Amino acid sequence: MKKTYCCLGVSSFAVFQVLFVLQVFGSPLVEVLKTPNEGIQPRIAVDDEGRLHLIYFSGDPMGGDVFYSYRDKGESEFRSPLQVNSRAGSAVAVGTIRGPQMAVGRDGRIHVAWMGSGKVAIKGVKGEHPKPPMVYTRLDDSRKAFEPERNLLTWTFGLDGGGSVAADRLGNVYVAWQGRGPESPDGEFGRAVFVTHSGDDGQTFKVERQANPEPTGACSCCGLRAFVDRGNQLRLLYRMAEGRNRDMGLLTSSDSGQTFGLKRINQWQIEACPMSSAGMTDGDGGLLVATERISKVEVLRIDSNPQGERELSLALKETREGKHPSLATNERGDRILVWAEGAGWKKGGVLQWQAYDRQGELIAESGTERIDIPAWSFASVATRSDGHFIVIH
Repeated sequence: MKKTYCCLGVSSFAVFQVLFVLQVFGSPLVEVLKTPNEGIQPRIAVDDEGRLHLIYFSGDPMGGDVFYSYRDKGESEFRSPLQVNSRAGSAVAVGTIRGPQMAVGRDGRIHVAWMGSGKVAIKGVKGEHPKPPMVYTRLDDSRKAFEPERNLLTWTFGLDGGGSVAADRLGNVYVAWQGRGPESPDGEFGRAVFVTHSGDDGQTFKVERQANPEPTGACSCCGLRAFVDRGNQLRLLYRMAEGRNRDMGLLTSSDSGQTFGLKRINQWQIEACPMSSAGMTDGDGGLLVATERISKVEVLRIDSNPQGERELSLALKETREGKHPSLATNERGDRILVWAEGAGWKKGGVLQWQAYDRQGELIAESGTERIDIPAWSFASVATRSDGHFIVIH
């Protein structure tokens, strides 16, 4: 293996970014980039045309802004960024799991959702609404600007742990969060997962509805993740809160978010909120889920047929306070797991990653070069159009 370095100029972005390319069998398998403009909490995705999309947070963690950029297939530079939020300071990043989320929908339209900072008043669908808001926006029809953000809360409140957005190629968009309703019991056990659905590419949304079919609670400071799999099923992954039980709950809907089935995975008995996050992606024969448990990152395969779950036979590094995992796969069946080692409150930790082939053999991993992740941030990974992986931290 040979590691090479070069400088990447990025339009009107930061002066230089350092690009690390790990050469595996003579080809760059993993590209690692720093978030532009000293940004944090990057989210990346690749559309059907091979365009790489990026959003990130910048500014005061208690009330900053969200930016978007992209680079086309075959390019090495990102375009000049667009500010996503029209109200300055309306996004929040404190806690690491509350930042902006992104999804690519029909015709490559970008959808963005985030937990509002509470510093800026954003009326709900039915007028005034308790803060903080669950905010959503999308690229407008010109694809040159974002629409004014909207608060999607109508009757729920007490938003925490951020939220998430997912979309498919049929025009469906989903925004999910965990919070409370007017009749909710006190404490974390009274919290629930809620989801709202748009069938017209985010132009309009239905009133939110509770997704978890049984009371499980929701860990207030843990992240929630939404994902539409290749079978157009909506998946919602969240951490439960039933006393010491902090298992992960996987909610699956095959009817556009009308009804959900609940599967309990990744059991964890702990006395306090672990401030965890998780990742999902399509895999060979099922859904791949990366979670945190007992200060480690773990990968599970949720088999499509037969229904079941099993831990993947990946030779993962022994992690110490491994947090904020992200996953990606390519058409060859290769997969990569990215995470932060030693992350915590106001501490981003050190970037780590490992890539495996279809048989589960390790084919590449982060080396001895230390790459620090900024406070309140994490790393995200996606599959480029050429089948190689890109990591942005």
